[in-house]
This record gives sequence, C-alpha cells and structure tokens, in this order.
Amino acid sequence: MAGSGVWAFAQPFSIQVIGLHALTGFIFIAVIGLHIANNFAPLKKYLKNRVVWLVSGLTIALGALFYIQPSPIKSILGLSGNLGPALDRFEMTEEGMKYDFVPSPSYKLSLDIRTGSTYSLENPPRLAVWLENQSFYHIKTLYASETTDAKEMLPYWAFKLKGWEEAKKEAEKKGVDLNETVDAVSGATENGSFDPADYIVPGETNSSMPYRVMIEINQPVDPTEKLEDQPSLIYQVEVDNFDPRTFQLLELVGYPVQEKNEEGKEEWAIYYVDERFGSAMELIDSALLSIERVTEK
Repeated sequence: MAGSGVWAFAQPFSIQVIGLHALTGFIFIAVIGLHIANNFAPLKKYLKNRVVWLVSGLTIALGALFYIQPSPIKSILGLSGNLGPALDRFEMTEEGMKYDFVPSPSYKLSLDIRTGSTYSLENPPRLAVWLENQSFYHIKTLYASETTDAKEMLPYWAFKLKGWEEAKKEAEKKGVDLNETVDAVSGATENGSFDPADYIVPGETNSSMPYRVMIEINQPVDPTEKLEDQPSLIYQVEVDNFDPRTFQLLELVGYPVQEKNEEGKEEWAIYYVDERFGSAMELIDSALLSIERVTEK
C-alpha cells in the first residue's frame, strides 16, 4: 500500500499503478476483516483505551481534511506527478497564466493568457475561466480565483454558475440522467447537456455541438475619472469541433450589466466597453486558445 501510494504520487497517471493501489487496498480490507474476526474478544478490550478513540477521531478528521482539500492540501498535491487521467493544470508566471485541460489523450485545450501593463502579481485581479454552450449556458468552470469575494467580483460567471447548479438540482429531482443530453434549463435549445465531454470530446465530431471559452476578469478597487470602480470585463471565443482552429484569440466582448426581465427575474447583458474604461483594459494583453486534436484515421 505504501509503495504503490508513493509511486502513484510521484509518477504520471498510470491505470496500472492506480489499479495496483486500489486492488491492494481491497486485499488490505479483507485481511483487516479476518484479523478482527480471529481476534474479536481481545480486541474489544482496546475499546476502553482512550488512545484508540483519539486515533480514531484523528483518522476521521484527517480523512475529512484530505477529502475537502483546502488550499494547503492542494498545494501539496500540486507537487505530484500524477495529475490524473484528465489533466487540469493552472500555472501563474510573471508573463501570464497558462491553463491546460486534457479530458482525453486525443484532445488538449490550452489557454495562454498574457498579462498586460496594469496586471499586478502583488494584488492580482479576480479571474474565472469557463465553458458555455451555444445557448449561453454554463457547461464547466475550468478555473476560478479562490478568494472569498470571487463571486462578488465576477458576477457574470457567478450568475451562470448559479443557474447551472440550480438546473442540475432540478434535473436530479426529476430523475434525469445527467450523463445524457438534456435540456439544461427550462427553455434551453437542443444543445443543452450537463456533460462537458459532449462538447469538448464528442463521440462523433460531425455531430458535435459548438461551445465557447469564456474569461471574466476584474481588478478590485480600480477607479477612473468617470467610474468609481471599473466593472469586470468579458472575453470569449467560439470553438467548433467539426473544424477546430489550431489557434484562436479570445476577443473582448464587453462588460456585464445586471437587468430585470419582464417577470422581474435577474438577467445579465453584455455592453460594449466605452471611453470610461482605462486600466481594466490593460489587465490582459492577449488570450490565446490552442487546441490539439488527434483524429482517428
């Protein structure tokens, strides 16, 4: 168990190593069961020992901590060479941010964001990167700043995420199989699905559904002469799996504004950036999306 665990941590993902670790774990559980059955009477005496309960409590606490994975734990896991079968890596450097997403050995999505002149590593802006389908519904959040004010500073992403979470709960109540293509929300068009793979790595490329890669970025407390605080900015690019371009630049499409529809429900519209904006437009110099797809011959 110890050997396969260290091996799995240190080396790139391998189904053989993970299989070895998991199956050895089942054998270990079976041996524990046999040990308890064979020594049940003397083992009961240990229940009166406080150390047993202390160790049990510590084990449960550590198990919960490792499952929740707060930032310090994630930092330790980030040192691992095993990033799983679906590679999901985000790196920050002085030149910018690099995000790699490999949901399949045949498909790699890379997003290279070059920071602009007003970007500060000491006081970084809030950032969210996510996927939307053609009907503007959230599919998957690829990255979001882990700050307490992220949803407040990135309202457009937060609104889309909230709608997606509510739609999933509603579908689960109705007993909908979330692995199947369904109407993601009430009134959605035909290309609504909860499974990102339906868009990113579809089984049949010819019948695939286009999707968008979205970025929302916002620098806290960045006023201009005409704005008390510049709102977040939205960048996007559309991806078509039928004929994916190797390189695509994300374009600045505007800033989000909260509105109310006829029923009084919350909506968000995107408005063009005007002369009131200044430093916010220099947070990102460029955002390049590259896709490597290996097609079967």
